[in-house]
Amino acid sequence: MSFSNLGLCAELLRAIKEEGYTTPTPIQAKSIPVILSKKDVLAAAQTGTGKTAGFTLPLLQRLKTAYNKDKKSHVRALILTPTRELAAQVAQSVETYGKYLPFKSAVIFGGVGINPQISLLKKGVDIVIATPGRLLDLISQNCLDLTKVEFFVLDEADRMLDMGFINDIKKVLAILPKERQNLLFSATFSDDIKKLADGLLNSPVLIETAVANSTSHKVEQTVHLVDRERKKELLLHLVNKNNWKQVLVFTRTKHGANKLSEALVKDGISSSAIHGNKSQGARTKALDDFKAGNVRVLVATDIAARGIDIDNLPHVINFELPNIAEDYVHRIGRTGRAGNTGEAISLVCIDEHDYLFGIEKLIKQKIKKVEIVGFKVDPNIKAEPIGNRSNRGNSSNQNRTAKPKDANSGSKKTFGRKKDDNSSAKPKGNNNNRFASKKSDSASSVTKNRRTNSGFKNN
Repeated sequence: MSFSNLGLCAELLRAIKEEGYTTPTPIQAKSIPVILSKKDVLAAAQTGTGKTAGFTLPLLQRLKTAYNKDKKSHVRALILTPTRELAAQVAQSVETYGKYLPFKSAVIFGGVGINPQISLLKKGVDIVIATPGRLLDLISQNCLDLTKVEFFVLDEADRMLDMGFINDIKKVLAILPKERQNLLFSATFSDDIKKLADGLLNSPVLIETAVANSTSHKVEQTVHLVDRERKKELLLHLVNKNNWKQVLVFTRTKHGANKLSEALVKDGISSSAIHGNKSQGARTKALDDFKAGNVRVLVATDIAARGIDIDNLPHVINFELPNIAEDYVHRIGRTGRAGNTGEAISLVCIDEHDYLFGIEKLIKQKIKKVEIVGFKVDPNIKAEPIGNRSNRGNSSNQNRTAKPKDANSGSKKTFGRKKDDNSSAKPKGNNNNRFASKKSDSASSVTKNRRTNSGFKNN
């Protein structure tokens, strides 16, 4: 199958061709015709599958079909994402494939000035990509009219729920017109997602392209058992010995990310940290420097696990295992994208053995253990509880249904409109878009006619 068989207009096909793609991914091949048929969709797709383009392409097509050039622009499509980086990523997809269409888009999120966003919205836009907090702020100031929205997309719905955005989602839904097409995309079909779908979707078509919580066979997974106090030493050893130029490292906490990044710099390894306490400008710069090769190691919390999309990222290191097993899948999904191979290494100390067990149980496979010469584990070291050092979950809680706390956000009670200011979103990942942006965008501007990397892969 090719994109020309999916019912897309010449303008979209031209943009797709210019990006170098001819064959849709499975999620694109399944979702595009259904969305074009005006049906609601409940779709489950793992990270790196091209799902962002799977809904942006048919959305643009449907907008074109009903386009009236004589009418003033108003918000016809709303795409809601949990993080800033993901919002920017989706906006890039809209810009890339809509560059030959007459539609204006705006990406809205916290962490940047609100006044430029207000000014842009006043000029009229057709598509808004937003995180919940800033969106509600603009609505409360009567700066945004959603009463004519025809298409509503809830992206990364499972992450939305994890971050405590359910009340904000309900507020947005209460504002939207009842007659609209709804698209819900999620990495999983948990009970909470099904409950949300029941209240949002009208006789949806169910689309599922991959086994939930599966990891890509393109990613080589390895565990290095190591003493907790020697993790940094081992990380330095791996980076220097192998002369790695681009490594994404995950920690559990914001403080831990800062501490590790600073330590790497002191040891001569260029590094930056990205997490929810960083300003949007700092996060964007860190990501741009990393993609450009100016920084060898990017240290991130789980806030970035679904937002970072870097073309051909070769290495992901779990400096600390996530408390929640599903987060492991999203972390290592940053590599091995678009048909490329990748390497995911976890540095596991005795404290994390329960987490490792939970991860292996979730992905239904044992991860290869490799001992590094010179880093033999000391058998006399006793395990210490991790729950006391982390803000999220515990070793006995390895699934989402238990509603764990977010590692970077504190308890659920703190979530709501202010959470958006610390939400992440990288102008990167599929997106779930599948490839990294070739250049940085100003996330608060209305953008047109810009080339960015796509959410496709060649099969």
